[in-house]
Amino acid sequence: MPDFFDLYDYRRRNASLYRERARAILAGEDAVETWQRFRAGRDQLFAAHPQSALDEEQRKQFKALSYFPYNPAMCVVAQVDTDIEAATFTVAMNAQEPMTMTRAARLHFELEGQAVSLSVYWLNVYGGGLFLPFRDATCPVESYGGGRYLFDTIKGSDFLPVSGVATKERILLDFNYAYNPSCAYNSKWVCPLSPPENRLKVAVSAGEKNFHLPEGQSK
Repeated sequence: MPDFFDLYDYRRRNASLYRERARAILAGEDAVETWQRFRAGRDQLFAAHPQSALDEEQRKQFKALSYFPYNPAMCVVAQVDTDIEAATFTVAMNAQEPMTMTRAARLHFELEGQAVSLSVYWLNVYGGGLFLPFRDATCPVESYGGGRYLFDTIKGSDFLPVSGVATKERILLDFNYAYNPSCAYNSKWVCPLSPPENRLKVAVSAGEKNFHLPEGQSK
């Protein structure tokens, strides 16, 4: 049986990392230093917390997660369009019932000089939450083949507000904080992955890369 107090503690600590990130960015602190502090905090959770996505053997060998170099061009303001068709998708199955998510908004922005868009979803599990998965041209060679997440508010990761602007109008997307789903680390996890509409042709060379243990150890 899982230790629910450990799980609660992990999510609390993870959410705290994102709150500190938002505070630092809105305060105008150095973006690279803020990112490095965030990475260090996440590495600590992966290395030592009993609710880490890594199993016990992996934690013994783990040093740090691998990232692309920080790229300021991968931090963009997105226009939020909520005047869309709210389609529902089945994204994963468990022993009891399908897991579904509903399209909540479409985000429009530019990356590498290209106009692109991604859908944000509302996860229809637990108490509900906003979720942004994506897959891009770095998959599967440089980043996880199933794609990555930018935020999943149920689990404590979050998007960034634009100072002085309502969330329903614009939000800040910083792909330097893109991260792998838990299933990228070992096979015990089942994760919702990106629907076809969130597969980008552009290479998002920012955020977390493929997971490998040191010295060629397997996942």
